[in-house]
Amino acid sequence: MKNIRIGIAGACGRGSSFKLAFDVLGGIEVRAACDINAKDLPAAADRLGAAEQYTDYETMLEEADLDAVIIGTPMQLHAAQSMAALKKGVHVLSEVTAAISIEECRQLVEVCRNSDAIYMMGENYTYMRSNAIVRTIVEKGLFGTPYYAEGEYLHELKDLFEITKWRRHWHAGIAGITYVTHSLGPILQWMPGDRVVRVCCETTGSHYRDPRGDAYAQDSATMLGKMKNGGLVKIRLDVVSDRPHSMTNYQLQGTDGCYESSRGGPWDRDKIWLRSKAEDPNTWTALEDLGDEFVPDFWKEQAEQAGQAGHGGGDYFEILDFVDAIKGKRPCPIGIHEAMDMTLPGLASQQSAADGGRWVEVPDSREW
Repeated sequence: MKNIRIGIAGACGRGSSFKLAFDVLGGIEVRAACDINAKDLPAAADRLGAAEQYTDYETMLEEADLDAVIIGTPMQLHAAQSMAALKKGVHVLSEVTAAISIEECRQLVEVCRNSDAIYMMGENYTYMRSNAIVRTIVEKGLFGTPYYAEGEYLHELKDLFEITKWRRHWHAGIAGITYVTHSLGPILQWMPGDRVVRVCCETTGSHYRDPRGDAYAQDSATMLGKMKNGGLVKIRLDVVSDRPHSMTNYQLQGTDGCYESSRGGPWDRDKIWLRSKAEDPNTWTALEDLGDEFVPDFWKEQAEQAGQAGHGGGDYFEILDFVDAIKGKRPCPIGIHEAMDMTLPGLASQQSAADGGRWVEVPDSREW
């Protein structure tokens, strides 16, 4: 396969942001651009270098000669558009989340099982440099046994909800933590082979209203997740509260080490304590002071290229992994079951929040 022929769904929005990664990586032909925004589609197609334009996704799948699609459309379309491509043998890179209901997840898993095409979910926060370094340290065993972690997504988005109106419902209109993967994704890679088996979720209620006077479903929501191997994770989502930006925060505790990411405040840095490295059991070390010892090879070798793309290099590396998986160079790192492990706890948290915070079982897609 000389060039991979890709169609972009959501070409006028998120889909267009992968252009930098395509240019840096090479070997990719954007064959088709698709968006319901007919007015802006020609300009988007031109920016992407796409020879064909479509305002209907199904028509693009029928008429364009595609090897793969990137789905950068609103969240509620991801599962249906992924399944439509997979049924035609077209590889899929889907934005997060994989689906918006447990039933949709079941359907998507079934279609993946019966398709020869690759499905990958584009959780780009797993590739960010600090998260990748922590994963390397875990793989080397220096955390001992990881048993507790926290992830937070604190990003005030009220203005964005009025621009991308679908977010008003799917991000801020349902109690619980639907938009969970940016927080949970890296954590699951730090607890390899583990998954969340049950969750409970409570919210703070709503103290803000949108421009129409309607209350948001919640300000903050906090979810506890019990892990299959006995550990515990805590996830917090807040996209409504008026507060300084502190988008992604993480913690990891193991028997021989712990990590806390920077919250972005004055003098705060990513910091770590490792029993095997520490001279003082009560003193943190800045993650960056560990030097290159734990920087993954892909970051050492391609940091300059990744820096030209978006989301802290995450966009570049996820496209690289997707292309390599299509070419058979390596396994898909976030395939259907990894995507379900990152998505299903958030959907179960909706049930918990609606029912007084009771514990709710999280299904294992491998058993479906």
